[in-house]
Parts: sequence; C-alpha cells; structure tokens
Amino acid sequence: MKITRRGLLGSASASLAASFLGKPAGAAAEFEFKLGVNTPDNHPLTVRLTEAARAIGAQSSGRLNVTVFPNSQLGGDPEMLSQVRAGGIELLAAPSMTLSTLVPLSGLPSIGFAFASYDQVWAAMDGGVGDVVRDAIGKAGLVPTGKMWDNGFRQITSSSSRQLNSVEDLRGFKIRVPVTALLTSLFSGLGALPSSISYSELYSALQTHIVEGQENPLAQVSTGKLYEVQKYCALSNHCWSGYWIVANRRALASLPADLLELLNREFDAAAVKERADLLEMDRSLQAELTGKGMIFNKPDPVQFRAALVKAGFYTQWQKTYGAEAWAMLEKYTGPLT
Repeated sequence: MKITRRGLLGSASASLAASFLGKPAGAAAEFEFKLGVNTPDNHPLTVRLTEAARAIGAQSSGRLNVTVFPNSQLGGDPEMLSQVRAGGIELLAAPSMTLSTLVPLSGLPSIGFAFASYDQVWAAMDGGVGDVVRDAIGKAGLVPTGKMWDNGFRQITSSSSRQLNSVEDLRGFKIRVPVTALLTSLFSGLGALPSSISYSELYSALQTHIVEGQENPLAQVSTGKLYEVQKYCALSNHCWSGYWIVANRRALASLPADLLELLNREFDAAAVKERADLLEMDRSLQAELTGKGMIFNKPDPVQFRAALVKAGFYTQWQKTYGAEAWAMLEKYTGPLT
C-alpha cells in the first residue's frame, strides 16, 4: 500500500538536517517538512531516516527539504503526535505504542507474547495486519507510509534491587511503560505497578527511582544509556513494537505527485534497511551491555502467558480490537487464548 495523491484527497538534531546536493545555492525549497523522532542520533531509526531525507532532497533537486529532529527535540511522543495532527510538524516517526492512544488498532501487533519470531512479524506487518492498521491510521486523519519500521522485541530491565525471573518477581514492581493502555494492561495483569512516562523523561525517572525498571528493546537500552541506571535485564520478548512514519494529510496533499511518490519510495526503502540494521545490532547488544555491567537472564514465557490468560488480558483485548482484527492477527500468530 503506497501513499497516493488520490488516497490523500479521498481519505479523511537539527544537526541531522537533510543535505541536498542538487539544490541551487541560496535557493529555498518549495516544500519544507519537519520530521520528529524520539531516538538518539546513533539509533538505526534516526540514521536511516536521515539518509532517506537526504536522498529525497537530492533526487528532488532541493524542491523538498526534510529535516530530521532526533532525540525528542520537538517534544515528547504525545506532544509530537499532537503537533503532526495539527500541522505544526509534517512528519513523525510514531512508536506504535504511542500511536495507539489515537489509533487503538496500532497496538494490535504488540499484544503480549503474540509473535514468536521476526518471520511472523514481517509476514503480518507487510500483509494483512499491516493493512488493518494502515486503514485505521488513515481513518484517524493521518497518512502512514507503506512499510513499518522496527523497534524490536521488548525486554524488561530493573535496578540493582530486583532481578526478574518469574511472575512473582513482578508483583508490586514499579515499571515505566509508554503512554498506552495496552502495556499498562499487560503489566497490571502480571501484578506489576505500571506508570506511563514519556521516553524523553525515562532516564531521569530511573535515576531518581520514580520507577524501578522499564521495558524496551535492547537498542533503546543501549542508545538511551539506560544501562547506567539499570542493573538487570530479563530477556522476556514480551511483545514486539515498531514505528510508523505518519504524515499530516494537508501537508502531503500539497505535494505534487512526483514528490509524493519519491517520499513514499525512499522511506519504504529505508525501512527495509533499518529492519536489517536493528536485527544485526540486537544480536551484538547483549555482549555489549554485559560488558557495561548488565546481568541477563531469560525467564520462561509460558508462565507469563498463563498469568495473562488467567487475568483475562487476551479476552479483554479481543473485545477491544474486534473479532475481525483479532482473527487477522491469529492468522499469523496462531491462537492466543
């Protein structure tokens, strides 16, 4: 599914600013787009977004200038989501968890312990599950690009006061989760005490012990330097999450058809590269983080899934997403309840 002009009109560190080789000296771009993202400069998502922005500038001869603002420079995720809806920024790399506050179905692929492997993830997201979510995003007034970007399988880290090996270890555990009902529900079902805090405030929340731990892919643990304020990491793989590149509809509708096609093509090509980058990075991160003092363990996921079944987690979210969307997810994951 690609962004098309017909679809648009028919559906309801500045250091990383893109550089454009083909832009005439001193000439202003016809279109200036700002793209916000919460990841640091060195995260594969930021790196590939910046490469795509540069390619768009070069191939458009400077007509379309996309400037990438990493590391939550334009605000926390909820603030940037509000900005892209209002047109204050034109593009946002939106974490699926954050996007679910506006588009509940964007949380569908992040159901606890749903996907067992990346083969399942990309079959679903480049297939029927991705179609379901993209349609829901469009109905909410934003326009997604065709391919989803990877954020990775999520793991649980904790401070030196608690190592997490079992469901019992999570009882009463103060854990930061994104501002989303899905992960709040998941950890509540496991007996923890989830607290919704923006990623831009996470490091300080861990440092000051507002929360004892957090859950994120290892790439976020590394690039966000969370190992400085966390001792343990439980390789729980409790859910997978990704990023959607979403755009303000009016901004995209203003683009000529050739620039619209270029934008879509370059971001989708970069998404495929970012997926490979993150997989390679994830494979080396455990050793790297061990060298920085983190201690890893691998809990048995069966006990966590059983606790969620008992808590009614899957039944609740099946009702929330609806039978049709749930059946589409189970087409790729197998039965979840």
